[in-house]
Amino acid sequence: MKRTAIVSLLLLGLTAGILYWVLAERAARASRAEPLQISQPESRQITANVLATGIIRLRVGAQVRVGAQVSGIVRKLNVSVGARVEKGQVIAEIDTRQVDALILQERAQVAEDEVGVRKAERDLARGRELLASGLLPRQQAEDLEWAANAARAKLEKSRSDLNAAEVNLAYCRILAPISGTIASVSTQEGETVASAFATPTFVTIIDNHAVELIAMVDEADIASVRPGQIVTFTVESYPSRDLQGRVQRINPTATIISGVVNYEVVIAISGDSEILKPDMTANVSIHTAERTALLIPFVALRGIADAKFVLVQSARGPERKDVIIGTREGTFVEIRKGIAATDQVIVSGISEDKQKRETP
Repeated sequence: MKRTAIVSLLLLGLTAGILYWVLAERAARASRAEPLQISQPESRQITANVLATGIIRLRVGAQVRVGAQVSGIVRKLNVSVGARVEKGQVIAEIDTRQVDALILQERAQVAEDEVGVRKAERDLARGRELLASGLLPRQQAEDLEWAANAARAKLEKSRSDLNAAEVNLAYCRILAPISGTIASVSTQEGETVASAFATPTFVTIIDNHAVELIAMVDEADIASVRPGQIVTFTVESYPSRDLQGRVQRINPTATIISGVVNYEVVIAISGDSEILKPDMTANVSIHTAERTALLIPFVALRGIADAKFVLVQSARGPERKDVIIGTREGTFVEIRKGIAATDQVIVSGISEDKQKRETP
């Protein structure tokens, strides 16, 4: 009997000790708890976006092959692969000795023909005087006039040949037609180029703004995409760098990938295009519209998967409200349904135990 009483007293003391420890621990937690932080939903203008994947590619006409108009030996080559050139910069020079000799020859021919024209005009003037005096038959006078016309025509041809030779001399200096980067070099110093049958290619230049972005947009989203809309995108090489662009056009024909219908949206890149290379992949966000939305701090959201809720401060304490979320804007998230603009949303400062009690 005494033993039973002693055991009962020990159990009672142990229970009292455990209860005291639990109450003390709760009191300590309460003393350490963060102050309650409340946030009121904000009404803001946000952008509706269409998300897609894309690829960087060269624009049509952005790659220019530069060749030679005249034949000769390449005396000097001023560029190499990867070099940047400006429009009008000398890329290469062809030996001009052959063209210089031709120019001298044509100049001599022009001088000779000028003498021939002066002689023919002098003979024509004398013939007309003799014709007027009746000392020269009309047929001979007409022959002198034809000879003067032929001399003038020959002089014009010689001058034209001289101009052509001088143009060929200018072609011996090959200039960059656009500003860009040298993509390939197919001729070296000392080589002989022949332009008789086909214009030989010296170098290939890619325009500085040669790339464009092609986004593959699903048929469910293509109706909201329009030319002129602003685009934000990132590439794998620069994942933290937001690049900008603008929708240029939408290709009318569809591309079917794994049974999914997509449309190519061509996007003109704004600035920063020098860091991009063809065939880079991109994550694309097309800003299609703006709307007014109710936003709360993202950290105020609770729940898992699609079962999201928030705690709202009321007269009876924290109250659970199920919500439907929308677009995330930085550290805020759109609430499409579930709370009003006047609700006081609890961001932090409520203990886990209390949260469980208030959110059955």
